[in-house]
Amino acid sequence: MLGAVAAAVAYVGLIDPNRPGHYPTCPFYAVTGHYCPGCGSLRMVHALAHGHVAEAFGRNALALLTLPFLAYVWVRWAVAAHRGRPLQANLLKPWAIIVFTVVTVVFWVVRNLPIGHALAP
Repeated sequence: MLGAVAAAVAYVGLIDPNRPGHYPTCPFYAVTGHYCPGCGSLRMVHALAHGHVAEAFGRNALALLTLPFLAYVWVRWAVAAHRGRPLQANLLKPWAIIVFTVVTVVFWVVRNLPIGHALAP
């Protein structure tokens, strides 16, 4: 899994998503003209691959702030797999899932409002 993620990051690092024609348009954006919570994530990964953290934050702040949590979950999974134990079902508490869902929906709405233009990719 780590190899697949590294290969994907390397590809996005080499093939600039800021140049048209290399990646498909977000289907939600293509249909509605509004940004989804994931819009700008490819550009965020490209900026991170080049060491530009501030630019990455500007492309998709929510995705960037979610990366440490995803890394934590992956490490927990890898350690559990190495020890031959199943990953604990209670790794993600229901309240944490609800909070993340609410934050994602608020981010989604605000980035499409005039007051949230700084959150747009």
